[in-house]
Amino acid sequence: MEKLIAKNPVAYHNYSISDKLEAGIVLTGTEIKSIRSGKVNLKDTYVNIKNGEAFIYSMHISPYEHGNIFNKDPLRTRKLLLNKKEINKLIGYIKQKGVSIIPIRLYFKNNFVKLELGIGKGKKLYDKREDMAKKDAERKIERILKNVEY
Repeated sequence: MEKLIAKNPVAYHNYSISDKLEAGIVLTGTEIKSIRSGKVNLKDTYVNIKNGEAFIYSMHISPYEHGNIFNKDPLRTRKLLLNKKEINKLIGYIKQKGVSIIPIRLYFKNNFVKLELGIGKGKKLYDKREDMAKKDAERKIERILKNVEY
């Protein structure tokens, strides 16, 4: 059973996602409480690999209101929980030119916080325009088919 916490609103707009991967994330108690109340932002986040470990950068988790000295920095770097095979797969993707690892969504899976990572290339402006034109055409077709009676 999965419960969505947050989505990255610009992931599919700015990147063409080719592969997806699920990762755990190391959090503190007050961060979990803040996530349960839905106070997390994935907009400008990115993943990088250092010394054979994956880390997520600039993921904003608001401080817990009832927390005190246990609250951590909202933008701190957090470690991702991946096995060696998955990390090696990510390293192979990163070595390709123009490929990035982008967090797509954050969700609960059996009371654990999981992060869905997408491997993708950045879109150019004309790619974004092309995607928007396709979506508009699909909406028009849906609207026309909805109004047609059989």
